[in-house]
Amino acid sequence: MHIRTAVLADLPAVTAVEAACFPAAEAATEADFAKRLAVYPNHFWLMEDNGTLVSFVNGLVTDEPHLRDEMYADAGFHNENGAWQMIFGVNTLPAYRRQGLAEQVLRQVIDDAKAQGRKGCVLTCKEKLLHYYGKLGFVNEGVSQSTHGGVVWYEMRLTF
Repeated sequence: MHIRTAVLADLPAVTAVEAACFPAAEAATEADFAKRLAVYPNHFWLMEDNGTLVSFVNGLVTDEPHLRDEMYADAGFHNENGAWQMIFGVNTLPAYRRQGLAEQVLRQVIDDAKAQGRKGCVLTCKEKLLHYYGKLGFVNEGVSQSTHGGVVWYEMRLTF
């Protein structure tokens, strides 16, 4: 397994993995990813197995402390010198789950955010994943303002 940052040529693979991981109402579209990859490809961490994308994490950097729904569609919120690494999605193909791959990618994101001098990382998740992110040091800050995909999200923060 190998972790690297993305390039625009990864667009089809990233879109396919996202579609395999999230319901359509929650999944980012190819157009969303194209905008993100054009602005912050170095904030896409891809894990490959012999050249096949199997897991990835992505998100922009901002000085805003809370992850807002508008950030998913508008890459203009990205500020390379921002304080917070937002995490929009943690994706692992179903056949590769329960092997610790997402955790490996997340630990790389965390290490990179620390090395870049960020204050920390912020994500939203469903209630069933609170424990998972908690074991990585993320603290549950309660129900998020997000209404993305019409479900309840919890905002979690890892402060360095």
